[in-house]
Amino acid sequence: MTSGKTMAVFPGSFDPITNGHLDIIARGLSVFDEVTIAILLNPEKQPLFTVDERVQIIGEAYEGESRIKVDTFSGLLVDYAEKIGATVIVRGLRAISDFEYEFQMALMNRHLNPRIETVFMMPAESYSYLSSRLVKEVFQLGGAVHELVPPVVERRLREKYPGPPPEGESRRRRT
Repeated sequence: MTSGKTMAVFPGSFDPITNGHLDIIARGLSVFDEVTIAILLNPEKQPLFTVDERVQIIGEAYEGESRIKVDTFSGLLVDYAEKIGATVIVRGLRAISDFEYEFQMALMNRHLNPRIETVFMMPAESYSYLSSRLVKEVFQLGGAVHELVPPVVERRLREKYPGPPPEGESRRRRT
């Protein structure tokens, strides 16, 4: 990395990106010069949004923010990080239950490439329970998600699930 900038990579499936993710990214931007949001290409998972849709959604959520890049990767995260010049992997920790897995991954990544550091960040307390899986479930069951995701995600969820919500439930915003 010759530019003198500290580049971080924030990997995940982001299916869809949530306000919890956005919170971690904002925290990352307060510490690092650039953050690349790296969408993992995982052929074993069947996501709601295609990779191209996720790239578009995240791009729209961060339109005009020059310090954010959106990309996709497969293979080893440390190899991808090295390829793009990132020296830091940012990972979010919501609860203690996340720690054991994330700690194990961080140690393996350090073993594979000791030049790349992992930094754990905790989201705001109000997002500590939030996951992409829960957002999709709540939306499909008619719950409001406008406080959980950026507007582009709510709009795209409505496109994926047109028509009235199941069993007469309402997806209207609460005022």
